[in-house]
Amino acid sequence: MDRLQAMRVFVSVVDLGSQSAAADHLDLSRPVVSRYLAELENWVGARLMHRTTRKLSLTAAGSEILPRCRQMLELCSDMQAAVSEPNDAPRGLVRLSVSTSFGQAQLAAAMAEYVKRYPLVSIDLQMLDRTVNLVDERIDLAIRMSNDLDPNLIARKLTVCRSVICASPAYLLEHPRPQRVEDLVRHNCLTHAYFGKSLWHFEEDGEPVSVPVQGNISANEASTLLRLTLAGAGVSMLPTYQAGDYIRRGELIRLLPHAEPRQMNIYAVYTSRKHMPQTLRSLLDFLVLKFPAQPPWDEGLQAR
Repeated sequence: MDRLQAMRVFVSVVDLGSQSAAADHLDLSRPVVSRYLAELENWVGARLMHRTTRKLSLTAAGSEILPRCRQMLELCSDMQAAVSEPNDAPRGLVRLSVSTSFGQAQLAAAMAEYVKRYPLVSIDLQMLDRTVNLVDERIDLAIRMSNDLDPNLIARKLTVCRSVICASPAYLLEHPRPQRVEDLVRHNCLTHAYFGKSLWHFEEDGEPVSVPVQGNISANEASTLLRLTLAGAGVSMLPTYQAGDYIRRGELIRLLPHAEPRQMNIYAVYTSRKHMPQTLRSLLDFLVLKFPAQPPWDEGLQAR
């Protein structure tokens, strides 16, 4: 049995939702797809899928095996990419999903640099403030901020996402500056509709602290909160990749520097649904170098 092909068939059936769709995608007959699935089950010694006339679903063993199959297929692609011809430049279309705030503040300029280096690559940048289904929406790569990723996805950590509490100088002329996180309850806090709507989490003097917050404006997108904060509407919790330049220029004032909001990691996540190993690998390597463990947008903020 070609075990790699059997894994590829298994992953395709799961991603596409049926054996017939996988057969069309892989240019195989339906009986061949069924045989590969049966041989893979015989090899691992467990049933991997519940098969009914209406849908397929993973067994417990299938859920365990699926991410390992993805990793094996990705490793195979990496090996092929490693020995590809050096003059075979990355090319083709990459559909990339990212939040609006990170896309505008950091990724857009990075993608301009990338396509200048690799002009045969086209980037379809999807600015979406929600978690996308990479398979259903045909996304090749997504930039996500999380501490709890879907185990079925392949993830490569890029950097960290830190946040700061800040307000405009105009707002602070009219309101006393908070000295402790508990003081935030007396301020008009501008909140994100999906993250920390009513509770902000901190590390204050090495201890976890959660503070209830409220205000008269919330938004479902961080760039809007930034504009509201600059306009003096209230106090907000903003990512440093977005607020850093404004703090360094004095347009925003960092508050409570001894209390750090909860950090998240920034990942590049993808599946092995499409086989573009060289292009995807080059883009991932570029992003790792562009967004190091200590991101440049945090420089100079610790002392403020």
